[in-house]
Amino acid sequence: MRVLVTGANGFVGRALCGLLASRGVAYRGAVRAAVGTGAGESIAVGNIGPSTEWSSALAGCSAVVHLANLAHSPADRAELEAVNVEGTRRLARQAGAAGVRRMVFMSSVKALCEETVRGPVTESRVPEPADDYGRAKLAAERALAEVAAKAGFEAVILRPPLVYGPGVRANFLTLMRAVQRGLPLPVGAVRNRRSLIYVGNLADAVLRCLEAPEAVGKTYLVADGAPVSTPDLARALAHALGRPPRILGCPPRLLELAGTLIGRGAEVRRLTRSLEVDDSAIRSQLRWRPQYSFEEGLRVTAEWYRARGS
Repeated sequence: MRVLVTGANGFVGRALCGLLASRGVAYRGAVRAAVGTGAGESIAVGNIGPSTEWSSALAGCSAVVHLANLAHSPADRAELEAVNVEGTRRLARQAGAAGVRRMVFMSSVKALCEETVRGPVTESRVPEPADDYGRAKLAAERALAEVAAKAGFEAVILRPPLVYGPGVRANFLTLMRAVQRGLPLPVGAVRNRRSLIYVGNLADAVLRCLEAPEAVGKTYLVADGAPVSTPDLARALAHALGRPPRILGCPPRLLELAGTLIGRGAEVRRLTRSLEVDDSAIRSQLRWRPQYSFEEGLRVTAEWYRARGS
């Protein structure tokens, strides 16, 4: 098996390529501009969209892992549609024409919902994405399924929650920086439940989806294990970083109001509200288990953070 990995030099892509190399799986990394991707080949494909030419990248590959997407940017709906939806459709069509056997697509729990209230979300929930990113991911899933059905190749979709690990960015990195600097965090009164997944565990789940016959045509949620609250996450990060936690109590609704007033309501709600997933399907059907515990994942992430000198 030779695997084409799109977004090979990204956060998840680097972890996946490292895992493939360690398992002796041949891969080719598709990137925007020519750079090394470790032990595998790399090929530049330029910007991803409805006109990207994939034939050279796909040559000789029997499987594709599509990680590249537009996220964590002020992208408008048209950009999300072009890259995340039409870019996926274009890749799927050319993969089918090239004789690819299986394609694993990295979606997001945001294709289902932004928060949970009455327990964990499962794969059977009716999708209700709350923002343009989530809606684009759901549309990309449906585009892939449509093309796969017509072309006759196997499609598998993964919907992870927040992913953390070496190279993490966005809100998780901001939280680590605050903990490392000893800033007081007013989240002590938050009683939420949020699922996370360590990037090494997610890479391992991707590899399992590439190999398992039972994965064909399935969509899976995936997580490290039990959810954690925001204050418990802050305490665990403090422990991993060797810093004393500075957690203050503040009513969650007051935090949300303050966040809204300064134009950061969405970020604050991710700290105060729940987003819990039930990943029992991938565990039972594919016999998948996380290779790293939550504590191990945080330890490795903290080591990376300290080494970068931030």
